[in-house]
Amino acid sequence: MRVRSPIAPRRSAAGPATTALLCAAALLTACTKSTTAADGAAPPPAAPPTDAQKKALLATLPAAYQGADLDNGQAKFATCKSCHTVAQGGDTMVGPNLWGVFGRTAGGLKGYHYSDGMKALGGVWTAERINTWITSPKAMVPGTKMTYVGMENPKDRIDVIAYLKTVTTAPGP
Repeated sequence: MRVRSPIAPRRSAAGPATTALLCAAALLTACTKSTTAADGAAPPPAAPPTDAQKKALLATLPAAYQGADLDNGQAKFATCKSCHTVAQGGDTMVGPNLWGVFGRTAGGLKGYHYSDGMKALGGVWTAERINTWITSPKAMVPGTKMTYVGMENPKDRIDVIAYLKTVTTAPGP
């Protein structure tokens, strides 16, 4: 009779595909560490802005952003959603929640642990500054925690920034 060592690894009955799926699930769980409101409850989701409200929000941006393709911006932003949320009062994940990012001090969201470079950056986020940031985060802030390599296409950046404005800013009446 063979006795199994208590420290020897067990053989799994799961195949490679199941193991890969479990590993992927564990990684996604790690990417969604979150913080919630002080009372533990997430605020109810806000109604999406109407077309008129989106147009009014885009009018506050420089002219280059006002004719942006919001559908393309939303599609390109899908990559960002793996680390960022956009809802008011939303969770902080690997990256900070982006609600209210326009006009926010760089490195200034309370409760998020920014890199030293981002904390030292100063200034506020504008469309132009976000454009520079998403072009190449590491070029703008050496040592940033953000692993995203950047978005080369200028039109895609314009579309993402315009889309971001419409989903991270409270619409007017």
